[in-house]
Amino acid sequence: MSRALPKYNQRRVALTGGAAAVVLSGALIAGSALAGETSGKGAGARPLAAAGTIACPDVASRLPAVPASARAEVDRNLALLQTQIAEANERLTETVGQGGPDFVKSAILGPLASKRTAAIDRIALSIGRTTAKPQGLGSLAACTVR
Repeated sequence: MSRALPKYNQRRVALTGGAAAVVLSGALIAGSALAGETSGKGAGARPLAAAGTIACPDVASRLPAVPASARAEVDRNLALLQTQIAEANERLTETVGQGGPDFVKSAILGPLASKRTAAIDRIALSIGRTTAKPQGLGSLAACTVR
């Protein structure tokens, strides 16, 4: 019995040492991967510009009387317009400091205008099925950053 105890201790020490080596090597790898990162609070850190918010023209106030048969589709597309603005605002705050001077225009405002144009066209088409199709709503697709 006295001979089994030293072998057990040797195995335990070897397993514990191996596990510790794996943990320490993982910590060294993570530390070297983050070596160039800064917290942004140093003396040379430059503050990021404020994100701003997306401002779009109100479509609902510019619509003519909406027929009852088109009300559900119009309301659904008006809600979609609000969702698109919220998503664009979220993307704007997530990408502060990225890209060049035209980044916001080409990566956020351009796609937003395309999505808004499609939703506004669907609104006009649903109204136009029953009454005269509203004109001039396409100018409400463009948005700006404040």
